[in-house]
Amino acid sequence: MYASQSIGNRQAVAYASDQTRVTFIKRTYLHLLGASIAFTILEVFYFQSGMAETMARAMLSTNWLLVLGGFMVVSWLATHFAQSARSLGKQYLGLALFVVAQSIIFVPLLFIAMIKGGAEMINSAAQVTVLGFAALTAVAFMSGKDFSFLGVFLKWGFIVALLLIGAGVIFGFNLGTIFSVAMVGLAGAAILYDTSKVLKHYPEDAYVGAALQLFASVALMFWYVLRIFMSRR
Repeated sequence: MYASQSIGNRQAVAYASDQTRVTFIKRTYLHLLGASIAFTILEVFYFQSGMAETMARAMLSTNWLLVLGGFMVVSWLATHFAQSARSLGKQYLGLALFVVAQSIIFVPLLFIAMIKGGAEMINSAAQVTVLGFAALTAVAFMSGKDFSFLGVFLKWGFIVALLLIGAGVIFGFNLGTIFSVAMVGLAGAAILYDTSKVLKHYPEDAYVGAALQLFASVALMFWYVLRIFMSRR
């Protein structure tokens, strides 16, 4: 028995017909692909137009841990929005705004990565992220297991991460590579949780919101995978 049959009084897609479930899953992952392409196009625009350096220097003039904290907060808010937005229009608005926000927050990290290792480092981190996402998605699909139990652990994991980031800002210590590795693990758990919700808990009209939540987790993984690559230089 699934953990719940509906979300906000709407029937979960797991209880719909096979064709409805297949259509929902296709729409979700097509929107995830679209969000990823839009994110990439925005980053290319920032760097090719010369805006990236200005944006990066402005954000890097503040405490870098504050930028990390901002990234965590935006990801957390996106997850909440994906779970609560009901109208398709609001879901599209949320997805568009989130992609733009993520593209801006990523600029200083990508700017530093370009200096340290160039496009090759960024591409390598992206490939690792894609492989990790594909592997975790396969686990969720093939096992058929409901990973909704991870929700509680994710909630507290994000709270602890935010507290550590805040402590780093206040006391001026570097969280280091171990923190990045832990955050990659947390992002991986989030992908399992999100994929499970796509398969079992989202209503059939929430595919844009589902894609937003998946994109948030993929972006989180990419952020910290790239930070691990950067720590080696």
